[in-house]
Amino acid sequence: MQIIVDGRRSNSGQIASAYIGQIVSAYQQERAGPTPRLAVRNLYNPNLEFQWHVLPSLVAIITTIGCLIVTALSVAREREEGTFDQLLVSPLTPAYVMAGKAVPGVLVALAQGSVIAVAAVWAYRVPFGGSIALLLVSMASYGLALAGVGLFISSLCRTQQQAFLGVFSFMVPAVILSGYVSPIENMPETLQWLARVNPLSYFIPILKGVFLKGYGFSDAWPWLLPLWLIAALTLGLALWCFRRHIE
Repeated sequence: MQIIVDGRRSNSGQIASAYIGQIVSAYQQERAGPTPRLAVRNLYNPNLEFQWHVLPSLVAIITTIGCLIVTALSVAREREEGTFDQLLVSPLTPAYVMAGKAVPGVLVALAQGSVIAVAAVWAYRVPFGGSIALLLVSMASYGLALAGVGLFISSLCRTQQQAFLGVFSFMVPAVILSGYVSPIENMPETLQWLARVNPLSYFIPILKGVFLKGYGFSDAWPWLLPLWLIAALTLGLALWCFRRHIE
C-alpha cells in the first residue's frame, strides 16, 4: 500500500498518515500477520538536505531586503534633501517619476536574486530543474510588487529613518507569514488571510518549484497571477499618493 502525503501541509499529512498506520496495524493484528514495515521516501528532497529548503527561500528574502530599501528610501531621500519639489515642478508626469524610482529597485532585485541563485546551484549544489526564463520573469514580477510597496511607504515618510522603519515593519511580518518559518495552512485563519496578500508567500513556492520540481510557466501560473495583481494594486496606490502630493 502506498501513501502519498503533501509535505506542505505537514500537520494534516502527519495526522492522516498516523490514522492510516493505526488502521493497517489493527488489520494486521486481526489477521495475525507480520507487523507492517514502513518505508518513507521524500519526493523532491530525498535526503532532506536543509540547504535545499533554505537557499531557494533565501533568494526571495535577500531580494526583498534590497528592493524594498532602494525604493523606499528613494523618495524619502528626495524629501529630506529638499529636491522632491524640483521633481514635482519638472515636465515629468507622476507616472514617469514613479517609474524612475521603481526601475532601479527591480534591477537590484534581479541582480541580487540571480547572484544568490547562481551561488545556490554552483556552490551548494542545489538542483535546478526548471526554466531560467521563468525564474527571471518571476523575479521581475516580484520586484514590481515590492517596488509598489516601497514607493507607497516612501510616499508616506518624510525622512529616510521613517522609511527604513517602514521597510522593517513590512519585511518582518512578510517573512513570518510567507510559509518560510511555518506552513501557511497551520496558521490561524486570520493570519492565512493576511498571507494571501503577502507577495512573498507566492514568490517562495515559485522558487522552490523552479529549483526542485522543474516548474514551467504552466505550473507557476497560479502563483504568478497573484503577484501581478499585487504589483498592479501597490503601484496604482503609490501613483495615487504621488498625484495627491502634486495636487
